[in-house]
Amino acid sequence: MSSAEQPRVTLSLVAEHAGVSVSTASLAFSGAGPVSDATRERVLAAARELGYSGPDPRARSLRQGRSGVVGIVFDESLLNAFRDPVNVSTLDGIATGLGSDSNGLLLMTESGAVEGGIREAAVDAAVIMGCSPVFGSVIPALQARGVPVVTIEGGAQSYAAGVTDIGLDNADAAETLARHLAELGHRKVAVITLGTDEHRETGPLTPERRQAMTTAVAADRLEGVLRVFPDAPAWSAGHNLVEEGALAARALLEVPERERPTAVLAQSDLLAVGVLQAARDLGLEVPRDLSVTGFDGVRIDGLGDRDLTTMRQPVAEKGKAAGTAVVELLAGRPAASGVFVCTFHRGATTAPPHDGVSAPERRPE
Repeated sequence: MSSAEQPRVTLSLVAEHAGVSVSTASLAFSGAGPVSDATRERVLAAARELGYSGPDPRARSLRQGRSGVVGIVFDESLLNAFRDPVNVSTLDGIATGLGSDSNGLLLMTESGAVEGGIREAAVDAAVIMGCSPVFGSVIPALQARGVPVVTIEGGAQSYAAGVTDIGLDNADAAETLARHLAELGHRKVAVITLGTDEHRETGPLTPERRQAMTTAVAADRLEGVLRVFPDAPAWSAGHNLVEEGALAARALLEVPERERPTAVLAQSDLLAVGVLQAARDLGLEVPRDLSVTGFDGVRIDGLGDRDLTTMRQPVAEKGKAAGTAVVELLAGRPAASGVFVCTFHRGATTAPPHDGVSAPERRPE
């Protein structure tokens, strides 16, 4: 018989060669079940002799009704997503939380999700990363397929949809930063937000645009600032990039001095680095002429040795909690939502305004 006519080696042939049942041979390969070490070695030896490398994982997936893949939806292009240390650390945390229960991760962008990719992809579960403005359209499609969903910082949208959310105290943390500036004596502050909706429009955040915000993280962090500075102007950046932070900062700072804010609260450390660069280009000294705050507490290229005043969030722990929640849901067990808490870090980028203006009047509690 020619090599082309050789019968395909199957698990059944291996079992026959080892003198065991097919189910025992399958258990021997999986490493699970009541199979003695001697029997397992006999099966593996038979497989080596016959040139059999193991059961086809695709067939196993079909039998189990699982793909062994968890979908991860990022809030922007993968190129931009991986320029953000928060995303990288969160993804590492998710992988840690999933452990060996997942064969792989399918990384997708929000545009791919909206256009149908995640709706049709062979995934066992999905994690929608924070800052995404497309929660409202992607979650129902996944739920209609019976795919378990875990969101990261989905806020009220996640609770309304009944999905597990791994949250962060965004509003309270942003309020802490704003109160820090108020206590230093700042009255004229401005905010640079993350993307506010799926169109990622940049520019002044009008009352109408505030009402239409679909990005929970941006909305919550803005809410925290407005608790202290209710009239603070805000400018939205389309993407969480240093370059976009610089563009937004120039728009806010290239005004007559009497109109210029004495402090800028950026909704991420990346955006804050852009503010620092714009201030330098405009000849403004930080923090003498301008105080700057960020949000995240991660190492950012371009920050150099500047010690940024920011809120530090437990990024990896948050990702791990999301991965663990996926494992629980796939096992048929409930997974509770939870909220992580940020820590205030006073760096060297905030100081009292040099014009000596007094602190704003406190709003009634």
